[in-house]
Amino acid sequence: MVGKVITVAQQKGGSGKTTLAANLAVALSKRGKSVAVLDTDPQGSLGRWFMNRHAETDGETGLAFSTASAWGVSYECEKLIKAHDFVVIDTPPKIDADLRPALRASDLVIVPVAASHLDLWATESVLELAGREGRAVLLVLNRASSRARLTAKILSELDALDAPRAETTIGNRVAFAEGLGSGFSASEGPKSRASEEIGALTDEVSRLVGV
Repeated sequence: MVGKVITVAQQKGGSGKTTLAANLAVALSKRGKSVAVLDTDPQGSLGRWFMNRHAETDGETGLAFSTASAWGVSYECEKLIKAHDFVVIDTPPKIDADLRPALRASDLVIVPVAASHLDLWATESVLELAGREGRAVLLVLNRASSRARLTAKILSELDALDAPRAETTIGNRVAFAEGLGSGFSASEGPKSRASEEIGALTDEVSRLVGV
């Protein structure tokens, strides 16, 4: 078995990379897929989430977890994809040569874009680097503002970029922050807008990678 690798990358901090990676990994796992998460961000936020999850579930996390520095990503991915349907990689909020191994290993690069022009501008360098590596990209409007006018404007400008945009928009919802802090995900609580959004995005990602 050789799995699919999904990398979540964005130059600007605060885009919700780690939250999106964790929620996507759990959603795929809940659909019967074997999933590993790989934290390559020195800040270690995905790792802290996983350890909280490990403690809260008595080790029954439903996921495998690993870490790697930039140079070790290829090696770690090579091991993980042989044993899992999906590997979800969280990356540092920077765009440089250190990101290339994660991009190179990817079947799909998800680029979360928060609803601000600063995030929109930061996206172009991610797309350029992913393009150099010849990797498929999916833009996701993440942490979308409740202000409909701003959200509509950012969506319009995302559509002008040279990359496909997910039909699903992920809102700026308390459920995501609460879940991340406790080691869980939006899809593990009561049915909510947050769980519906993650479910819809998971459908799109599954179609794109052919699983």
